[in-house]
Amino acid sequence: MTSIAKEPSKLSLPRVNPGVKTVLEYLILKFPSISAELWRQRIQQGKIHWHDRSLITAESAFKAQQRVYYYREVECEPLIPLEESILFEDELLLVAYKPHFLPVTAGGAYINECLQNRLRDKTGIATLQALHRLDRATAGLVLFSKNQNMRQPYHHLFATQQMHKTYQAIACVTQSKHQQIPFVGQHWEIKNRLIRAEPKFTMRIAPEQANNPANSHSIIRCIQRSADKALFELNPITGKTHQLRLHMQALGWPILNDKYYPTLQQKSSDDYDKPLQLLAQQLKFIDPVNHQQRIFNSNTKLSLEEDQKDKK
Repeated sequence: MTSIAKEPSKLSLPRVNPGVKTVLEYLILKFPSISAELWRQRIQQGKIHWHDRSLITAESAFKAQQRVYYYREVECEPLIPLEESILFEDELLLVAYKPHFLPVTAGGAYINECLQNRLRDKTGIATLQALHRLDRATAGLVLFSKNQNMRQPYHHLFATQQMHKTYQAIACVTQSKHQQIPFVGQHWEIKNRLIRAEPKFTMRIAPEQANNPANSHSIIRCIQRSADKALFELNPITGKTHQLRLHMQALGWPILNDKYYPTLQQKSSDDYDKPLQLLAQQLKFIDPVNHQQRIFNSNTKLSLEEDQKDKK
């Protein structure tokens, strides 16, 4: 069964024409993984339109910097058998707990099976918009805006590092290069340069240079240890893609059940019994609208005891 997005995706046609005459030709060029025949079919079915909602036809001319709207479709969208929960809601904000494996917004093979669309259906708030992202593999808190006219002040908090985020992670430490030092209570400050790797959905640590300085910064602290694993508290100062996963790897402790780092594993079905042991546990900030301090905590925490129980 084909899943079709309820809300359109949009793209702006580039200022410089890449050598096409029609919008159809541009869509075929822009999205090579989607067949030309499928784009023609979507146009014939009235699924592609301009900003004023007038339909785009197969003959519609390319217009630089004009917005084009289309509805994403996927065959056999995977169903995620895990539930989200709403932890807080007022007239401006909604805070939700996202389970592992559920994407925050639509993308790739997921359209309706994402936190944002689930919450829009549950609350009836069509304008609900995520203010930040978590990896699909990561669980934890996601902050949503309910009023589209009031999003900018909250986006500014993330852009200016005024949103204080606390994560938890579990990692194996049996082969640690820090094995001889007291572990619990120790903290490490990590700064390095992260850039896109191959494949493009991964990142890597690159050498720092005068014109390419460090662009990622985290503070990591060990809060508990068992025989072969440790529980860490992580505070990202910056917000680069996969930053915490790479910073844990840089310390020699890749996060438990990480399929990307240090070695990219072959693509496989989700194993719901082995989620990535990374949790966005707390959000703390001064509300830019009412100037009050806001502190939101996840309704769950990572536990070394629970990890040990799973192995018995």
